[in-house]
Amino acid sequence: MRLSTILGSVGSLFAAGGAWAQSNLDNPLGDLEIIGKPVPDGVGFQPAVTELARDIHWLDNFVLIIITVITLFVTALLAYAAWKFAAKRHPEPASFTHNSVLEVAWTVVPILILVVIGAFSIPVLFKQQQIPEGDVVIKVTGYQWYWGYEYVDEGFGFDSFMIGAGDNRLTPEVSAELQEAGYSDEEFLLATDTSVVVPVGQTVVMQVTGADVIHSWTIPSFGVKQDAVPGRLAELWFTAEQEGVYFGQCSELCGQAHAYMPITVKVVSEEAYAAWLEAAKEEYAGIAPAPKTIEVASK
Repeated sequence: MRLSTILGSVGSLFAAGGAWAQSNLDNPLGDLEIIGKPVPDGVGFQPAVTELARDIHWLDNFVLIIITVITLFVTALLAYAAWKFAAKRHPEPASFTHNSVLEVAWTVVPILILVVIGAFSIPVLFKQQQIPEGDVVIKVTGYQWYWGYEYVDEGFGFDSFMIGAGDNRLTPEVSAELQEAGYSDEEFLLATDTSVVVPVGQTVVMQVTGADVIHSWTIPSFGVKQDAVPGRLAELWFTAEQEGVYFGQCSELCGQAHAYMPITVKVVSEEAYAAWLEAAKEEYAGIAPAPKTIEVASK
């Protein structure tokens, strides 16, 4: 499964061949809605489809309220001080050394604010780090500059390249590859020739590592992000609640083609996942599907 570092045209060939293979395997998946993707001029989060992502969104809004109150208070205080102690009102500047009550207040109040923020943020962090038993376990390895996936309990794996890797330009050939894989030109730089496929509503554990330098595997809509460090095996988990296509990117600067290392995850029904799994085993591991037995009613 491990491949050498891609070079120019070699990467393009792998991308083209991979897109064909994945399009065949994607037939059981049906038409999936693209949900998790960046949008032009976007300033908010991508839609949250996991409990972890909803926790992060709530925590962000909670902290934003606290920061907004602090900002308004400090701005009002500055405006009052500028008006109250203007030179035309006080030609002679006031002279004082300290105010014990004020000094205690501006020390204690920030401590209390940080305690409140910590009381709500630490449980969110712990929930992410407490890895449950996975219904699906996938080992992901970051390479320069593509991802390798291994379905640990199923005996197969594959590599995932950006569609158009190597040339990194939206040429007519790349556009045709995108169309063949079920994407549009808008998904260029986001779509990969092979996708991580997981069932909806089941716990997925990703074992994350790196083969060369530090990478980072993330899907914003899932609320997960984990550095892939060579020589170490880290874990993350998620339970996707909505079928669809979700995109991510390597989020750790990893070299010249860092920007061309996207992630594609497809969340499908359990029935579609079972069909995909059977085809994937045959495609990637050469495991022929088990023969189906037909029961004949006795006379």
